Amino acid sequence: MSRLLNKRTLITGGTSGIGLETAKQFLAEGARVIVTGVNPDSIAAAKAEFGSDVLVLRADSASVSAQKELAQAVERHYGKVDAVFLNAGVSVWQPIEDWSEEMFDRSFDVKGPYFLIQALLPVFANPASVVLNTSISAHVGSTRSSVYAATKAAFLSLSKTLSSELMQRGIRVNAVSPGPVNTPLYDKMGIADAYRQQLNADIIKSIPAGRFGTPEEVAKAVLYLASDESRWTMGSEIVVDGGRLLND
Repeated sequence: MSRLLNKRTLITGGTSGIGLETAKQFLAEGARVIVTGVNPDSIAAAKAEFGSDVLVLRADSASVSAQKELAQAVERHYGKVDAVFLNAGVSVWQPIEDWSEEMFDRSFDVKGPYFLIQALLPVFANPASVVLNTSISAHVGSTRSSVYAATKAAFLSLSKTLSSELMQRGIRVNAVSPGPVNTPLYDKMGIADAYRQQLNADIIKSIPAGRFGTPEEVAKAVLYLASDESRWTMGSEIVVDGGRLLND
């Protein structure tokens, strides 16, 4: 396959879950790929899996200086970049009374991806595609998701406003909004093992398709938005949720 033949691509949060699967599909479609991560074990595993086919870099998505350094590394490696998937993020679900200012700031730290786009402005090819990983949580009023949902709503807004601002530079910005997906992210939500089975059952009941989604299914949507097949798609959102929003 060659839907991304010779496309120079960057995937943040690309060492596990949706990002890792997207990197695999990009490679299969002929792309050149850089992925970033922050967890040393995930970075090492990605390097072992990809070998010399993929440049794996450490970059904290919450650090503006790290984004500038990442943009410089991308420019040194590629010269220009054709497609970027901004996938790195934090998922914390808990009641409003449990939140501290520090935790809020960490979760709501959308400035990293924002300033990565800014730092990449002179590096983007013309045309280029940016895909933001948002969530159906931007649309659903789920309990305990107040801060997480707000961060995803902010990302979804950026996909529209930045698309309008950057389209004259040949840069398209779109969003993919997954529903519940079976990824390591759910293991990082601080949910006690005793409640995990019941939580999974409750989530599945809310999905008309009757199951969690897979990283592969979300990656297919990202692949479409990154490719030239979507060249007339700007400031749009693809929802990949097994029909979850049909229940709201």
